[in-house]
Amino acid sequence: MDTFTQVILFTDTDGRARFREQAVPLTEGKPAARLSALMPSGGLQLRRSPVGFRSEFHCTETPQWVFILGGQMEIGLQDGSSRIFKPGEHFFSDDRLPAGAAFDAKVHGHWSRQVGPDPLVTAFVRG
Repeated sequence: MDTFTQVILFTDTDGRARFREQAVPLTEGKPAARLSALMPSGGLQLRRSPVGFRSEFHCTETPQWVFILGGQMEIGLQDGSSRIFKPGEHFFSDDRLPAGAAFDAKVHGHWSRQVGPDPLVTAFVRG
């Protein structure tokens, strides 16, 4: 069976953000163009971030797909690891603050930044 690899940024049981991958079955369409089942969405936003952009640690408020259209985006986690996403790559951002927790920038969330010589252009599709 054909699958699409969905990269997911999520909040683990210890409250820290982590990455994992999940297979999305491509069960629809035709042999030359396999499709996933239709997924609901809550809107699309486009963003341009200038060279030098960097956020503070934060949690995702609303789960969303993040598609890199131009430039490069680095996502950093509390454990010191990071991952760079290039044009054509994506991730599903779902590292929400655990229920009942108060945000602690030393424990929760992730940071993001633009890397390389080009502005970062992203598309956010709410899940």
